[in-house]
Amino acid sequence: MKYTIRGENVEVTPALKEHVEKKVGRLERYFDDIPPTMEAIVTMQVLRGEHTIEVTIPAPGVILRAEETRDDMYAATDLVVEKLERQIRKHKTKVNRKFRQDGSLKQLFAEHVEGVEAEDEVNIEIVRNKRFDLKPMDVEEAAMQMDMLGHNFFVFTNADNNHVSVVYKRRDGRYGLIEPDL
Repeated sequence: MKYTIRGENVEVTPALKEHVEKKVGRLERYFDDIPPTMEAIVTMQVLRGEHTIEVTIPAPGVILRAEETRDDMYAATDLVVEKLERQIRKHKTKVNRKFRQDGSLKQLFAEHVEGVEAEDEVNIEIVRNKRFDLKPMDVEEAAMQMDMLGHNFFVFTNADNNHVSVVYKRRDGRYGLIEPDL
């Protein structure tokens, strides 16, 4: 697996880089065949004394992503890898239960990993179903609607491209936009 490690307001020292590669490299044991293009994108940031690490691994058919904030970058790295391991185990359980045909995600994850127990099956229960008309609007209007409703996301038809989009509030208080890649 390749690594892209960058720091914002923090110097990525060789020791820190080595620690991240060693810890994130542990995730390789969960995959059967790691594609040569598979890359772990690691962003480290220090803001107001808080050390945040975000790891994104775009794998074929699934994107693994986790973020952790602690007082120490090394501790944050350890915890973010634990989160990613839990995600992988959950994906593997779901994949083994649902997708049994060749070429599916089942082929991505290793069948048995030494020293790692399988994650308990995850039962997802939908407790509410909402339906509403998607009114065409621009992104700014959608963000205002979201704020007026007190929600942290809002689904709408983007008037600029006529696609369904989602505007959401980020942890840093700014806004994000999710659009389909057609």
